[in-house]
Amino acid sequence: MKKSLGCSFFLWAILLLFVPSPTHAQPKIYSVPGQAKNNTPKQLNTSEIDLGLKEALMLGAKNAALKAARVNGFYKNPLIFIPFPPEARTMKSTLEALGLKSQINYFIKTLNRAAEESAKKAAPIFLQAIKGLSIQDGYQILKGPNDAATKYLQRKTSAQLTRAFRPVARQAINKVQLTRYWNPLVTRYNQVPFVKKVNPNLDDYVTERAVSGLFKLMAQEEAKIRKNPAARVTDILRRVFGS
Repeated sequence: MKKSLGCSFFLWAILLLFVPSPTHAQPKIYSVPGQAKNNTPKQLNTSEIDLGLKEALMLGAKNAALKAARVNGFYKNPLIFIPFPPEARTMKSTLEALGLKSQINYFIKTLNRAAEESAKKAAPIFLQAIKGLSIQDGYQILKGPNDAATKYLQRKTSAQLTRAFRPVARQAINKVQLTRYWNPLVTRYNQVPFVKKVNPNLDDYVTERAVSGLFKLMAQEEAKIRKNPAARVTDILRRVFGS
């Protein structure tokens, strides 16, 4: 009888060690694909996932802005190169036929210079937007495709970023004197008989293309963090994205 009581007491003591106290809230735990050194699944709580995703987005935004803002960041990058405004494609062909190809090429180069100049002020705008994110579906993003976090940020912040970015683009356009090369082209084209008059809004065009280009670069940076362990430069990135 004493031996039986002793065994029961020992079992109860063991159980009490693993039963959480009702007075302390337990963080939600997720199992992450991959094995730790002791072959047990890695465990992450929601706070770690949230922190890791935000840090990945901040790192991606910073790197993307730096790449876009350097000389030829847009102009020599086929992924984000800004072409002649598509709605003025007929204008471009007509002016080239009139012998203005070199002027058109210089305008396109200056158009990309405006986006590069805009990108110099992009990082703080993106970082502020990221800090304000409330990532409740972090685990789904973590399990998602290589650009899942970037797509999430794009859905949540595109309108806000566009509003904030437009005056930045306008300043950049003025700095590189884009309209100095654009206005003569528009004037010359609109003098051609029977053509439909055009004059695209360059502020909107540069803004839309610059923001879109930055998100494309951010998606590349996110994919690096997910795929390449060397790109996980902080402990939380290694913990969240490591496998």
